[in-house]
Amino acid sequence: MTSMIRLILTVLSMTAIALAGCGNGSVDTDGVDRSPGAKDQHTFKPQGPVMIDYKIIGTPVVGQPVAIELQVKSTLGPQPITLSYRVNDSTAMQFTEAQPASVSIAASKDQAPSQQQVRVIPMREGRLFLNVSASIDTESGLLSSVTAIPIQVGAAPRVLQENGELLRDESGELIHSLPARENDPQTE
Repeated sequence: MTSMIRLILTVLSMTAIALAGCGNGSVDTDGVDRSPGAKDQHTFKPQGPVMIDYKIIGTPVVGQPVAIELQVKSTLGPQPITLSYRVNDSTAMQFTEAQPASVSIAASKDQAPSQQQVRVIPMREGRLFLNVSASIDTESGLLSSVTAIPIQVGAAPRVLQENGELLRDESGELIHSLPARENDPQTE
């Protein structure tokens, strides 16, 4: 009998908790009508502090410089922007000699996107990536957006290039051996 009473009390308390969480929809904290079919509904997507659009100029060819036109716009208003360029695999793509690793763009007064051009040299066929990081220094700290720009070189398929080699350990299991690389703080 006591187990039945415990069961009933548990069910009643769970029901009370569930009903306490339900409201009648009369609480309005920001003045926006979110009821179904309400006018002026907005959908917001998270966005970084900098929008980066790009256009690859010409056809990328192995060993030939290719230009990438960037259009950069701050979502925080007229702020100076620092762009940094990075290539993950230096055997696949390199920067031209005159290409700086980072540039600063002055603030645009008319809210038009700033244009910048970056030049890289593809060293092999396939799908290569140029990473562009855009940073803005604000009162609350440094805010950044990063865009990976895909560059298709030649007709090679878009497949992942495997690094390292497959080996078997002492117990016969396959392992993926990756070569170690020393980091030199002088060159970074």
